[in-house]
Amino acid sequence: MPKSKVLVVGGTGYIGRRIVKASLAQGHETYVLQRKEIGLDIDKLQMLLSFKKEGARLVEGSFNDHKSLVEAVRKVDVVICTMSGVHFRSHNILLQLKLVEAIKEAGNVKRFLPSEFGMDPARMAHALEPGRVTFDEKMIIRKAIEAANIPFTYVVANCFAGYFAGNLSQMECLTPPKDKVILYGDGNVKVAFMDEDDVATYAIKTIDDPRTLNKTLYLRPPGNILTQRELVAKWEKISGKQLEKISVSDRDLLASLKVMDLAGQVGLGHFYHIFYEGCLTNFEIGEGAEEASKLYPEVRYTRMEEYLKIYA
Repeated sequence: MPKSKVLVVGGTGYIGRRIVKASLAQGHETYVLQRKEIGLDIDKLQMLLSFKKEGARLVEGSFNDHKSLVEAVRKVDVVICTMSGVHFRSHNILLQLKLVEAIKEAGNVKRFLPSEFGMDPARMAHALEPGRVTFDEKMIIRKAIEAANIPFTYVVANCFAGYFAGNLSQMECLTPPKDKVILYGDGNVKVAFMDEDDVATYAIKTIDDPRTLNKTLYLRPPGNILTQRELVAKWEKISGKQLEKISVSDRDLLASLKVMDLAGQVGLGHFYHIFYEGCLTNFEIGEGAEEASKLYPEVRYTRMEEYLKIYA
């Protein structure tokens, strides 16, 4: 069976660029939406042109031009959207409603992967404000997809290593701390960490797989389900240096919300759900869902001890 043709929307973004490369690497004819809105952003243009050199096809389109979206969608079998839903970048989740309408009108798409790639919004109805808006908006998109009878796969990628592992899950830096590390509570809540390149690899694996049709795919490989203490211990072994551990209670963490800006409040709320509630791992994967490493044992996913070595 020939491999699906893929359109990536948001291909110059943090996860989108990886999706484009994974699609090409797995042999799919790959299209990347070139939006007029990039204007004079030379970095994005050069990235798009680099994709073209690697074999991707650029297709012009705009969320302000419905016809152009429909025409772009009609070129492919699969649409993957990776638009940002985090508040310290751009927050564009609901723009996907226009993409849903284009996919519905085109009528040819056999799989849509909307912009998820984080925590499972279906399990976050209780989330703290203001961070809950991210999950609420993702659920709006899910409901629109299902109402339009568009075939889908929802990819729940949990914690990107670049934001949660390399910094030992510290909120104010992206590299490992030198002397002291903040532990959330006792630091013993299980968390699922993922190398972003592996996220893309697994996502592309799903698109021609009937086992993931109209299902949620959780990325929870057993080797990367770690407590924060276990993550810190791996770094201490690599660096040869012990860090002073400072435990922060959930009450103290939530009290700091009052002095933060909106983006900080959103991020802190998510940290609370991940590191105190254990929202990524405190449930069994049941009917209507699959776990990626079980479906695709051939993928040699990056363990966090391997990932952390680049920081040494």
